[in-house]
Amino acid sequence: MRLLLHTCCAPCAIGPLKEATKDGYDVSAFFYNPNIQPPSEYKKRLKEARKFFGSAGLTFTEGAYGTADFFCGIPDFENKTLRCPACWRMRLEKTADLALREGFDAFTTTLLVSPYQDHGTLKIIGSELAAEKKIKFYYRDFRAGFKEAHREARERGIYCQNYCGCVFSLVEREESGLKKKLHRHSRVSGNSGENNPGSPFTRG
Repeated sequence: MRLLLHTCCAPCAIGPLKEATKDGYDVSAFFYNPNIQPPSEYKKRLKEARKFFGSAGLTFTEGAYGTADFFCGIPDFENKTLRCPACWRMRLEKTADLALREGFDAFTTTLLVSPYQDHGTLKIIGSELAAEKKIKFYYRDFRAGFKEAHREARERGIYCQNYCGCVFSLVEREESGLKKKLHRHSRVSGNSGENNPGSPFTRG
């Protein structure tokens, strides 16, 4: 049986590859992620994914990096509950279409690994596309292996990113980091820092 694995990055591919192989699948990777920004980050993740699958002797296909696919395919950038599912559907639909054209028996995605994604919605999207395209969606809850896979990735020197991929998730990460710094500073100084003349966060 042949399985096309939509791959968002190398670390998240470790678990699904192991599980799918145990289930008797011959796995091939499809790297289609027009959401990833900036281009330098895209190239870094692509390089690591290609190297990972190449070292395992498996077929690796890169989809077109057309950022217009992402920016034109998202209905509401400000609403994360709409933005993320639209992005997932876009990438999974492209995967399902390629799987059909190339004669695969099923498709799935490494997005099912992350505990930071809406797992239930991902499952629904995959199942809907499977029914629509008449191809099997290989569903597994890979989240249990998330930490172990990332530990293995670090031991193997595989790059592990610290944000989902799109520019919006990058901004959210930066804002979250700033809030944590402000919180730590306020705990040390005993106040918010806004009224402390010596605080680097004093408003001018």
